[in-house]
Amino acid sequence: MADPENPAAGTETARPSNFVRDIVLADNASGKHGGRVHTRFPPEPNGYLHIGHAKSICLNFGLAIEFNGKCNLRFDDTNPCKEEAEYVESIIEDVHWLGFTPDGIYYASDYFQQLYEWAVQLIKAGKAYVCDLTGEQVREYRGTLTETGRESPYRNRSVEENLDLFERMKAGEFPDGSRTLRSKIDMGAANLNMRDPVMYRILHASHHRTGDAWCIYPMYDFTHGQSDSIEKITHSICTLEFEDHRPLYDWYIRELGIFAPQQIEFDRLNLTYTLLSKRRLLALVQQGVVSGWDDPRMPTLSGIRRRGYTPEAIRTFCSRIGVSKTNGVIELGLLEHAVREDLNRRAHRVMAILKPLKLVIDNYPEGQVEMMEAVNNPEDASYGTREVPFSKVLYIEQDDFREEPPKGYFRLYPGNEVRLRYGYLVRCTGVVKNEAGEVIEVHGTYDPETRGGNTPDGRKVKSTIHWVSAAHAVDGEARLYDNLFRVENPNETTEGGDWIDNLNPESLVAAAGAKLEPSLAGAQPGGLYQFERLGYFCVDRDSRPGYPVFNRTVGLRDTWAKIEKAQQAGKRRS
Repeated sequence: MADPENPAAGTETARPSNFVRDIVLADNASGKHGGRVHTRFPPEPNGYLHIGHAKSICLNFGLAIEFNGKCNLRFDDTNPCKEEAEYVESIIEDVHWLGFTPDGIYYASDYFQQLYEWAVQLIKAGKAYVCDLTGEQVREYRGTLTETGRESPYRNRSVEENLDLFERMKAGEFPDGSRTLRSKIDMGAANLNMRDPVMYRILHASHHRTGDAWCIYPMYDFTHGQSDSIEKITHSICTLEFEDHRPLYDWYIRELGIFAPQQIEFDRLNLTYTLLSKRRLLALVQQGVVSGWDDPRMPTLSGIRRRGYTPEAIRTFCSRIGVSKTNGVIELGLLEHAVREDLNRRAHRVMAILKPLKLVIDNYPEGQVEMMEAVNNPEDASYGTREVPFSKVLYIEQDDFREEPPKGYFRLYPGNEVRLRYGYLVRCTGVVKNEAGEVIEVHGTYDPETRGGNTPDGRKVKSTIHWVSAAHAVDGEARLYDNLFRVENPNETTEGGDWIDNLNPESLVAAAGAKLEPSLAGAQPGGLYQFERLGYFCVDRDSRPGYPVFNRTVGLRDTWAKIEKAQQAGKRRS
């Protein structure tokens, strides 16, 4: 069940009690299913998995692990027009990345012959018929929540005629959309799903696994429960939108007289500032709004993996949000907190300058280089230390200098003294400007008695800033990612607007002129780092020898940025 090289057992999967878990506990106590627990994760391979799917994956696999059961990965591949082998491969990769190994990988298409035979069984029992109504007519005949449905004029065809027509549908005699096979249930049922639902439709389309062997394909409702039954699934866990489909799920199982799994519905994951519609995510890819399914701004598992999110953080997040019977919206900040918490434990600390400004220490010896000992991770001593070169000319962040500092600013400005991380105390003595009057170089003096940031005389220094030696700096790029959407609910639109109008125009800001400490010269794709004072970053696959590219995974909380933002807002109001 769990991948031995990346086990998902432990605190992440031993989640707090929830109603689904309580049902499994009660079933085991009563001996239902013989004490077995067998779940499944059944995605349709019509896109890449996203963070919402992670909740279902963790729930299904987590229950199987906790109760020493099994969990299948099954592809609901009954719509050849939208499904691709690429999506199948990505889903398998994502499940393994999250730390889970399926007990078996199955496909609904494996069961096409059996499903066909069961459809014939229902026809022979007078429970299914071939209907010639168009899709629009079917919807019209179905009625509404307040109006009862009308029976199709083809509902009372003989068993013999239905068998003949269904066989001819399978043989490819009829064009797409000309006929369907429908269940004969109750056109007056309060639940619209029970009003003679469609079981099969005609689609002359090539399937990613079965090719052109079939030109009729079963609908989801006729596939899902029977697939569960074939695999002897005990607990079929679905999201809440399938609650109204449960009577139909049970009807097929009962009429066919086959093994009966138990369908249980839970709340799907909804996140602020996040869009989880595969149809709309596909539109973002096709329209070139993002670079692909694995764009680090995408909520897909491949996207957040590329951005630097860890599977441990995702599992922790899914455990903390729990499982309920009521749909709600989770704050994106809770996910980011889980990511920060995990990266704080595992990320190497390094120094990087994203907006470089030269700092020249006038009284530092020309040509001298000192190696400063830096801690790789203060949370874990086993990470050890590294040496960082210090010299006369450094790079500091432009935001760490103000020629005219506002109130509450304690970083570098003329006359002020700051601590250089792992280095010395430096006092600003002057600046150099270009013809436009912009500061292009800061000058200062250092105190040789303050190596390591110590102050032997006890003087107070209110700010510590980071730096990189100019002579030793590695050139690189940092991609600063923010929310893809600028509003909490990207689906909401103003009158006459469109959901795509909610895109955040600053969701990606590239810092191509970054200066990095020399230890990052050989940074490998996937490597996780904390750029001190800036945030957590992951090495992107676009890196090339001597030029690493980093994706910002999540930022650090910056008290000054909040103060400055509030001050600017106050000025605008005044």
